[in-house]
Amino acid sequence: MPLRGAWTGNRGVLHRGTEIVRLHAHQHWITCALRFKDRWHPQWRPHHFTWLYFHDEAVSFAAGHRPCAECRRADYTRYRQAWADALGGELPPAPLIDRSLHAERLVPRTRRRQLHSAPWSDLPDGTFVLVDEAPAVIVGRDLVTWTSQGYRDRRRRPLRGRATMITPPSTVAALRAGYRPQLDASVHA
Repeated sequence: MPLRGAWTGNRGVLHRGTEIVRLHAHQHWITCALRFKDRWHPQWRPHHFTWLYFHDEAVSFAAGHRPCAECRRADYTRYRQAWADALGGELPPAPLIDRSLHAERLVPRTRRRQLHSAPWSDLPDGTFVLVDEAPAVIVGRDLVTWTSQGYRDRRRRPLRGRATMITPPSTVAALRAGYRPQLDASVHA
């Protein structure tokens, strides 16, 4: 069975014709509801954002996205509150969140993914990490490998040492402070 996206994503206009020609068009990488006020347009429409799809919210967070402030207002508000609780200060405005996440997503002046290190014991559920060069999500005491077919093998996560995080550190901090990302039910199988 093919994977189905639980969310859409927006990084701007990434395509020319039906070819992806850039990684992003701006710093506002948002995760949107599949349906909102019956808005819809076909993929590959000239001068309109390129539809991205995410299997679950944890995958979108690993990609560096945040909840949309319009179509996912309640989630956006919870995310901002968790961000403020974890990192201190007032509720952050979207531009501050976007600048912070953008600085954590990519190696400056490249298109290469920036990875981060943290103690295994410090990582909350929903955090994506690299294990043996493969992405995996933390679920309780386990790691569940992510593949192009969805979640697969489960194993115990290490108790000591450091993990290589894919999910940006600011989002990991929000997860640690209590934001619970939506995870596909297959992660618990």
